[in-house]
Amino acid sequence: MSLELKNVSRFVDGQYHIHQVSLRFEPGSFNVLLGRTLAGKTSLMRLMAGLDKPSQGRVFMDGEDVTDQSVQKRNISMVYQQFINYPNLSVFENIASPLRLAGENESQIKEKVYQTAEMLRIVEFLNRFPLELSGGQQQRTAMARALVKDAKLILFDEPLVNLDYKLREELRQEMRELFSRRNTIAVYATTEPNEALALGGTTTILHKGQVVQSGPTAQTYHQPCNVTAATLFNEPPINLLDGKISQSEISLSEGVHFPLSSELKSLEQGNYRFGVRPSHISLLPRQDDDLELSVQVELAEISGSETFLHVKNGSFNIVMHVSGVHSYNVDERIKVYISVHKLHIFSAAGELIQAPRLNSQGSAHGRN
Repeated sequence: MSLELKNVSRFVDGQYHIHQVSLRFEPGSFNVLLGRTLAGKTSLMRLMAGLDKPSQGRVFMDGEDVTDQSVQKRNISMVYQQFINYPNLSVFENIASPLRLAGENESQIKEKVYQTAEMLRIVEFLNRFPLELSGGQQQRTAMARALVKDAKLILFDEPLVNLDYKLREELRQEMRELFSRRNTIAVYATTEPNEALALGGTTTILHKGQVVQSGPTAQTYHQPCNVTAATLFNEPPINLLDGKISQSEISLSEGVHFPLSSELKSLEQGNYRFGVRPSHISLLPRQDDDLELSVQVELAEISGSETFLHVKNGSFNIVMHVSGVHSYNVDERIKVYISVHKLHIFSAAGELIQAPRLNSQGSAHGRN
């Protein structure tokens, strides 16, 4: 079954929650909706499910117009961030409930429930009740109930938020494999760029209810169509530096100049915006032609085994994402290195002019 939205808009209390969205999802595909809180991800999924009706535009399933069809008549499942289970039913019966409604026999129900529970690591909890479970276990129960029936469309609204990191990693891998073997369309909403990259498939970037960019996840990440897409599909957001290309060099600010790399020599002279991913700035040079900057530390933000280093250089601030724990004093002077081969070049208006060339492994030219 294919799912298609044609010029869909949702207008509520004088404001657009969704504005002129056109998307198509194919059977067996895994599709990520990426955007910040209130970007429109949940609103769009509710339109797909039939929980809300678009103010404009049409929704089609397998070519059939289902815009006016109720959610009960659509073969869909939905999993929310806030898990929803029946408190008076065991975990087994929670998972089995859609199969019983569909009239399946007891042996089929038992087989499907155990298969799904095994995948989600909750077999040992099947005889318990939801309130006897941890939050993560309750969420897995809700996910199992959505997965157990052969829905043509499954919608996941940030379903892994309440799970621990290790289980999230395992489930992402298993979900990709599961949907690659089925004709089900999976649509998965997240605020986290790294989660979108881990899930693969296709990614649609949403911002203020509109589609910024949509396409294969790796392509959307490596070739963001504009500064909005580049900013949203990176955590921390991509650094954007205003600068100028002259005949032989790039100038980012007074005193920051470096020669044009070979891949940029075809660009016209003029003003540009240069995008630098935080992971492409390092504490040690990675290549001989890296741009060396003398900067002042503003904040060293340690997160687990990583450090987000906020630094400033004259007229601009940048954020670095480096592996390991690094402690620095505020206002400490250090040197950092930017890979000039990994710059995204945008026009002064913010449209992509040139993305870094990818190597044979699909990563940006030079080391990651």
